[in-house]
Amino acid sequence: MKYLIVFGRSFFFYIMIAVVYRFMGKREIGELSIMDFIVSIFIAELAAIAIENYKDSIFLSIVPIAVLVLLQILISKISIKSNQARELIDGEPSVIINRGKVNFKEMLKQRYNLDDLLTQLRAKSIKSIEEVDYAILETSGKLSVFKKTDDPNRTYPLPVILDGKVDEEVLMQIRKDKIWLKDALKREGYQLEDVFYGFYQKNKLFLIKKENIN
Repeated sequence: MKYLIVFGRSFFFYIMIAVVYRFMGKREIGELSIMDFIVSIFIAELAAIAIENYKDSIFLSIVPIAVLVLLQILISKISIKSNQARELIDGEPSVIINRGKVNFKEMLKQRYNLDDLLTQLRAKSIKSIEEVDYAILETSGKLSVFKKTDDPNRTYPLPVILDGKVDEEVLMQIRKDKIWLKDALKREGYQLEDVFYGFYQKNKLFLIKKENIN
């Protein structure tokens, strides 16, 4: 009888966890943020406890799992509405290679060593750092890589504004200042807080207006 109960609970939590992750809006484990990862560990542990302790009520695990899911959804909504909260919870992407030069200071800050960099470059079929123009360490831990090209006219979009906030490091990279940015926004009839995403490419600033977030 106990084997049947364990089997039933295992099947139940398998379905429940699958539904939970669809409900949380996650598609891949690689897309999980730090907070998502912590919640994942807790959910897995609670499910394992419920399966092992088959004599206890299943609701002893269902209730805390439901609380964790609701808490994570609340945090996600706060992160969408608040750029400061998102940075606090998820952190910010880091430019590891900038115009072919390795940013060792940023690597040290992120505790990201040269072996990590070379391993992730090899995973993208890149043999040498010299092949890379830009490499950005995303908040998920993945490395986004832009290879060098022989085309002198090819440029990459550089994010200047993210959710109404100016990335001053990018502004320095493109050799512009806040006065230039203010004038560019004024010409388009935008306020800084109106911009959801603004990127610089081919000597031009492209703006995407922020939609109302309910």
